[in-house]
Amino acid sequence: MGQATQRGDRRTNVDDIFDYLHEEILSLNLRPGDKISEADIAAQFGVSRQPVRDAFSRLANLDLLLIRPQRATEVRRFSMREIEKSRFVRAAVESKVLQRAAKYCDAQGAAQLDMALAQQEKAIRDRDFDSFGALDYEFHKTLCTIAQADFAFDVIMSEKSKVDRLCMLGLAKEDRMPELVADHKAIAEAVKKHDPDKAVEIGMLHLSRLDETIEGISATKASYFEHADD
Repeated sequence: MGQATQRGDRRTNVDDIFDYLHEEILSLNLRPGDKISEADIAAQFGVSRQPVRDAFSRLANLDLLLIRPQRATEVRRFSMREIEKSRFVRAAVESKVLQRAAKYCDAQGAAQLDMALAQQEKAIRDRDFDSFGALDYEFHKTLCTIAQADFAFDVIMSEKSKVDRLCMLGLAKEDRMPELVADHKAIAEAVKKHDPDKAVEIGMLHLSRLDETIEGISATKASYFEHADD
């Protein structure tokens, strides 16, 4: 792959390398604990090591790579402490978002929720499993907009991204989607009825769906998790 030139969108080699590795990690083509070499990636992209190093740094800031002096860089393993922290933060923020969404939801907000749900149902009918992740993100973004708390979406997505790989290791998308859409419908219904307590109750149930997945993966794929001596 030849060195990219600056395009109209002002993307750089660092952006291209970051996007490629980010997708490889989240899709589990690169698995927790896999070693990754600056030299190999530089050769693959036909660039010097500096843009690779910069891309690695960005991925490390997202807790997706572990960079240690004098040791090989590797795809970061899951940390139970970080998972717990991430889910605590997300639950706190989403609870507030759902309370505000139930308070502020108007006819326009209700229509936006209905449209988001219709797109998710169409994805199930069409067996378009690959697009569901984006539709899931869009649903949570819509709730933040209705709640007049767009700023909360960045926090939610940052925390969500930290467990996305675990979702990939869980049930197949075709198995997860109907349950998740049912949760989304129930959340939307509570928001449209201006019932903050119900919205939060269902929202927390929605988040808890991953608990069983985490327990199962930690038991069957222990090498994917950090240990005290790592």
